[in-house]
Amino acid sequence: MKNFICIMCPKGCHLTVNESNDYQVSGHSCNKGVKYGKAEATHPVRVVTSTVAVYDGHSRLCSVKTADGIPKNSVLKAMKEINNVQLKAPVQIGDIAIENLLGTGVDVIVTSEVQAS
Repeated sequence: MKNFICIMCPKGCHLTVNESNDYQVSGHSCNKGVKYGKAEATHPVRVVTSTVAVYDGHSRLCSVKTADGIPKNSVLKAMKEINNVQLKAPVQIGDIAIENLLGTGVDVIVTSEVQAS
């Protein structure tokens, strides 16, 4: 049995997932809780948000995030890779900072603009 607090809505239901019973979920008040509980028990993922260095721009940093969730156990490795990125200004929202992060098929995209200086 695994216990989670559902984050799919403001209720914060306390979920219990029974791994030995086909990942049966209890404690949910809607179907979103069932989906979240099963996913969290079988293949937890996280969207990573951070900043990367920018040179020749009006700002030294820009914000980035993964375009989708990556495996939770890869977050620290992902942060090491993200921390090594340096972009040249100008950068625009939607630019790809890292393509195919750690072979996950998920890109890291820019979420703020930095104009060239």
